[in-house]
Amino acid sequence: MEQKAIIMDESAIRRAVARITYEILERNRGAENLCIVGILSRGVVLAERIARKIYELERAEVEFGALDITPFRDDRIANATHSAKSTIHFPVQDKRVVIVDDVLYTGRSCRAAIDAILAIGRPQCMQLAVLVDRGHRELPIRPDYIGKNVPTAQSETVRVSVREIDGTDCVVIYQNTDAEMRKE
Repeated sequence: MEQKAIIMDESAIRRAVARITYEILERNRGAENLCIVGILSRGVVLAERIARKIYELERAEVEFGALDITPFRDDRIANATHSAKSTIHFPVQDKRVVIVDDVLYTGRSCRAAIDAILAIGRPQCMQLAVLVDRGHRELPIRPDYIGKNVPTAQSETVRVSVREIDGTDCVVIYQNTDAEMRKE
């Protein structure tokens, strides 16, 4: 893959997370009955940043968890059971659950996250926050909160790097070569 462009640097990601947090608090009229669930792996980092920002703004700790969607994906044969990698140690029943992911593409990861959450309880509602919405939906899924809309070609890949995992914060678009596209 050939790097095409850095579309978000550290400060752009920080501003996007802050804006998403403000929008979450405004839409939900504060942090009461709210919980944040990040999709492994980079969605968890972003979700944790949102939870910290909520505490900074509201002095309210929101319940926070990590969600492994692997058993719920529709492109793998697996038993749809709660994954051992998931760390949701609180009831989601009747809560307002905000699902956080790094990149929204086809919508299949979000559908799997919805199924995984419904397997452990019935929330009052679910909302979706993504750092990057790149389009190309295959399912009727639309995020409630978006850090950045980035129209992309299907021949491109969007990669989010976060300091906690990758050592740096940035979002980069890569152009796939013809050989790489044939493999996918």
